[in-house]
Amino acid sequence: MDNTQIREGLEGVVAATTRLSSVDGEAGVLLLAGFPVEEIAPRASFEEMTWLLWNGSLPTAGELEAFRHRLAGRRSLPAAALELLREAARRRVPAMDALRMAAGALSLAEGAGEDPKEDALLLTATFPTIVASYWRLLRGEEPLRPREDLGHAANFLFLLSGEEPSPERARGLETYLNTVTDHGLNASTFTARVIVSTRSDLISAITGAVGALKGPLHGGAPGPALDMVFEIGTPERAEAVLREKLDRGERLMGFGHRVYRVRDPRADVLAAAAERFYSLGGDRGLYELARSVEATALRLLRERKPDRRLDTNVEFYTALLLHGLGMPTGLFTPTFAVGRVAGWTAHALEQLATGRLIRPQSVYVGERGRRWVPVEERTGAQVCAITDANA
Repeated sequence: MDNTQIREGLEGVVAATTRLSSVDGEAGVLLLAGFPVEEIAPRASFEEMTWLLWNGSLPTAGELEAFRHRLAGRRSLPAAALELLREAARRRVPAMDALRMAAGALSLAEGAGEDPKEDALLLTATFPTIVASYWRLLRGEEPLRPREDLGHAANFLFLLSGEEPSPERARGLETYLNTVTDHGLNASTFTARVIVSTRSDLISAITGAVGALKGPLHGGAPGPALDMVFEIGTPERAEAVLREKLDRGERLMGFGHRVYRVRDPRADVLAAAAERFYSLGGDRGLYELARSVEATALRLLRERKPDRRLDTNVEFYTALLLHGLGMPTGLFTPTFAVGRVAGWTAHALEQLATGRLIRPQSVYVGERGRRWVPVEERTGAQVCAITDANA
């Protein structure tokens, strides 16, 4: 073998330049198109955030109104995609599988595949419709028709429940969607860029990204973080339950992150969003319990593992906020995709603009110098025998 340096999993390899987001895990800083996540996520509408990622600047009032109208006008699904969701519901496939299948079926929409920017609009507009329609079908309810008079987040909540959400509920979801729109060259984003770098279409690229997000090593597990809070039940039980988990070598869900060595900045944004949301209604007792569990967990982690920074990550407050909005845990990862599709499409458009095929190399570590043996002459020893041509 030569002196080629191998980076398993492409760890530390820089494969692209981007203006979309910057993740500084050591400092705990996330920039979205130049804005700190805590600056923009609680303030922008999802439409403003999407425009920013696609265009590099915030829209004017006129641009925003026109963009809202265009996005809202593309929310309906092709008939074939809706029928596919019906069949998926009959088979009760997981929601992420249904999203992946329906995302690919968007190729049947009128004009799909002709213009990458129009495909980006179609994908972003229809993801809430796909997720909500499938969830209703699973429960034996008919999908609802999207409302063009509602904003992106409010329409998603309406499609799920059939009720127009309060401004506070819509703002809570919008803050979450904005917070997760983009996060560097993660596995699903890289998948989208690789696919589109071949000059494939955006729908294929984003369908591949959904498939990557489905994997538990990437999609995360906000649900178990909430399950842990429910298991504890009362603040008084927090220390005993968490100590038992640590004694058994279990991971405390919602704490620690592969990239962030300090507190995940997205956790701060969602913690503030959850506090605002629960202060205006909902189960305030659950919110106080979660804060107590968080404080106890952080104290025990620093006590048990003083050499590691295991701070609260985005999953902890994602679970608390989405649960407060009435979403079951089965919708947590699909709802993440509803936000992340804005970043996926932005990366795909950025990659198309470079015109560069992503083509890494591998280092061969297999056998060499093997010789063909006809099938009638093979024995176990002959099949396994290797002749080293360099010997």
